[in-house]
Amino acid sequence: MIRQRLALALGLALLLPAWAAPTLSVRDAVTQGAMVRGQTTAGATVTMNGQSLPVTAEGAFVFAVARAYEGTVTVRATDPQGQTATLELPVVERSFDVQRIDGLPQDKVTPPRSQELQDRIWREVVQIREARGQASARTDFTQAFIWPVDGIVTGVFGSQRILNGTPKSPHSGLDIAGATGTPVLAPAGGAVTLWHPDMYFTGGTLIVDHGHGITSTFIHLSDTLVAEGDIVEQGQPIAKVGATGRATGPHLHWSMNWDKVRIDPQLLLPERDEPAS
Repeated sequence: MIRQRLALALGLALLLPAWAAPTLSVRDAVTQGAMVRGQTTAGATVTMNGQSLPVTAEGAFVFAVARAYEGTVTVRATDPQGQTATLELPVVERSFDVQRIDGLPQDKVTPPRSQELQDRIWREVVQIREARGQASARTDFTQAFIWPVDGIVTGVFGSQRILNGTPKSPHSGLDIAGATGTPVLAPAGGAVTLWHPDMYFTGGTLIVDHGHGITSTFIHLSDTLVAEGDIVEQGQPIAKVGATGRATGPHLHWSMNWDKVRIDPQLLLPERDEPAS
């Protein structure tokens, strides 16, 4: 009788499905300022440091690492059966250029502004935040990004100036030189969530949503070739280089965000020979 019960139990065990842990991987280097794309089993849920991430039907997800983040990122996937897989990802630290300038007139460090101007700046900040906050289910972030302008890099992500001992905000993106009117190509597909021709700091400002909280912001533009609500394809001309807003010359400033986390666009781009000046 005991042998029969053991045989029956073994037979039932063989008939039960053997659930395996979900697959879990990342395809991008986990460094400060990086956008990190990952893949898991379709139907699984994913968290990053306990924060839930949206996952595509194919199992793709994305997050970003802040410029000053130190330590380890924990990514965990859980399938519908409750099986889990975990990645402990050490964040690679980077060196960023810091320039200290002392002896400046203080009004050049913190220039006085009228209440009217402060109100305008705040309204524009809110517009940008709202445009970046439209986290959609688009999956354009999974594409291999391309250069929006074929020009010389004149400013890099993360560099910072300290004026009279006051740290200014680190440079938020990638500056690429170009003549006024040079076409700006969409580095990846997406939906246009903002066009403003004349913001105080950024001048002509265009924002494209690539999905799951990933956005591109293009500033100092002289004109746009698209409108809010348009869907754009990778490589499509979407705007023109300019020198509007607080700019000393014509160039494209391209910044990227994962919600409020700044991303270094250059980490997503293929290597290329630097164009001649």
